[in-house]
Amino acid sequence: MKSIADIKAIREKMQAQIMNRDNVSDAAETRVVVGMATCGIAAGARPVFNELVDQVQKRGLENVKVTRAGCLGMCKLEPIVEVFVPGQEKVTYVKVDAQKAKDIIEKHIVGGNICTDYLVGEE
Repeated sequence: MKSIADIKAIREKMQAQIMNRDNVSDAAETRVVVGMATCGIAAGARPVFNELVDQVQKRGLENVKVTRAGCLGMCKLEPIVEVFVPGQEKVTYVKVDAQKAKDIIEKHIVGGNICTDYLVGEE
């Protein structure tokens, strides 16, 4: 950060992300949950979370909510991302990185196709 303008730009970006996460109707929303306990953060969950939020915001996906959770119970498979699409079974992705996060948004959330390569036993 070099100036007040840089700080203001960061603040505006973060506020837009918060609004994107919080202003979604629960009835028809798709939820993307990132495990962000200490094990997940240590494994790289923070950049995964940020990439998911950025992708949702860039694509204008108003019916998608990206949230954090604590421990999801499979520390050795962190970072873990769970996707809840209304009317479908939960999908759990493991060992997710920023590129996989982009793929999850593009292929699963937008395209409707589960990224089978990122599931337990497929990594």
